Amino acid sequence: MVTNLLTDYWPILVLLLVSLGFAGIAMGGGLLLGPRRSSARKQEAYESGMRAIGPGTRQMPVRFYLVAVLFILFDIEVIFFLPWAVVFRQYYENGLGAFILLEMLVFIVILLVGYAYAWKKGALEWE
Repeated sequence: MVTNLLTDYWPILVLLLVSLGFAGIAMGGGLLLGPRRSSARKQEAYESGMRAIGPGTRQMPVRFYLVAVLFILFDIEVIFFLPWAVVFRQYYENGLGAFILLEMLVFIVILLVGYAYAWKKGALEWE
């Protein structure tokens, strides 16, 4: 069992070791051979050849982060629909179609409960 596993996956292991070695050599070479002189001019922000006016960062309203998190949350959950749709026919032919459909309905209900909660809390309103 272990020998089959090693013979099947040794190209991936070799690729991983070569890529890690190359990354280590590139980073180590940059640290060893690169200049280390720092100055105030080098530490300044550079944008379009103009000197920076004011601070480089601004405070963002929390609402932006909340909308982004909600988008990612619901977007990632919706991604689960595609694999389910692909394997549904296989399970339907094996007699497990009703069970798989029930599982997806439970998943959709959980999504709708989360959506209703976000809507009730006002997370989807932009003021």
